[in-house]
Amino acid sequence: MEPQSSPKEPLRVLMASGVPKRREGGVAAIIYNLGHELERRGHQVTYVFQEDLVAPGSVSARFTELVFSFRLARYIANNRMNFSIVNLHAPVGFLYGIRRSWPGAREYPPYVMTLHGLEERRVHVMSREVKKGRAWSYTWKNRLWHRLYHQPRFRWSIRTADGAHTYSRDVWAILQLKYNLDSERVAYIPNGVEPRFFIPREYRQNDSLRLLYAGTWLDQRGIFYIREALQSIARRFPGLTMTFAGCGVPTEEIEKFFGEELKSRIVIRPVVAAERMQELYAEHDVLLFPSLMEGLPAVLLEAMATGMPVVTTETCGMPDVVENELNGLLVPPANSNAIEEAIRRLASSVELRQMLGEAARETMKHHTWERSARQLEAFYCRVLEVETRTSA
Repeated sequence: MEPQSSPKEPLRVLMASGVPKRREGGVAAIIYNLGHELERRGHQVTYVFQEDLVAPGSVSARFTELVFSFRLARYIANNRMNFSIVNLHAPVGFLYGIRRSWPGAREYPPYVMTLHGLEERRVHVMSREVKKGRAWSYTWKNRLWHRLYHQPRFRWSIRTADGAHTYSRDVWAILQLKYNLDSERVAYIPNGVEPRFFIPREYRQNDSLRLLYAGTWLDQRGIFYIREALQSIARRFPGLTMTFAGCGVPTEEIEKFFGEELKSRIVIRPVVAAERMQELYAEHDVLLFPSLMEGLPAVLLEAMATGMPVVTTETCGMPDVVENELNGLLVPPANSNAIEEAIRRLASSVELRQMLGEAARETMKHHTWERSARQLEAFYCRVLEVETRTSA
């Protein structure tokens, strides 16, 4: 969706999520980047994050998001005249959405929900992985808790929203087909990339390929399939190494997972500062990110902007930006043989790495935060117009 026109007067926007307000990455970084661009366009943006409404350690971690949702709904109700529209990242908007649906509450500002991924996708993927013994966070207790606690909050976040903003086309389609949201109330708006990631890259002609995985250490990220692929490919490419950066778990846990056979090939960088991420990409040749489920991962966009060839899965938001054989390589989810073949091709051909990497950088030149903010601004206006029309 490209913007049609700017609003006649500045918007007063609340952007909120139940995550910590740190700017290093993740949801908070997305909100700050979009908010900054909206402010540059003349709008007023108020930010609300977890610690703004819930003091650290004051509530059980399991229920922090629920308490935040309750206090967020109350905060908006008490300050409703200060906002034209509220943009709440699922699932924290469900209580405000329910409150806004009550009779006599239509003077509350319209609620735009941002949805990063589908809980239905999690159930679909992880129920299969647990049967393979490749899911450590999907026991029957986890499944019951997910069904009774997590899914209802997401479901009501969607059903009570006046508009829904997504980062991937599959979520955009499901919101219309399954949740029956009108097309004018749903927008696919991908994230942008900061200019600092567009750096020069040298494509090296040697056999010491440096692979990179950057992100949290999760079973859903395809790590079992990375291990299988490396066990096979390492024999063919003695100089190949694989770096795991910013995983958020002890080094020993990752080393144990890969075992003695691969220990010499694994490099672990527990923490990488956000402002040094472009340097991390520059130090490696290929991003390997075979996640089984995602929204639209920032590491994928950032790596592509640096001219890095990427190997990722043809699911969720990844095919929205990666076109197989043109600006990256797509592999089927949960397929170690396909990962191995993609690595083999890239390790064997500097020409392929350069072709894919340069095309990836060109693709990312269109993914600016300024463009994303313009599209989001237009969507806010569209939701406000629909609300005005339907309430008349």
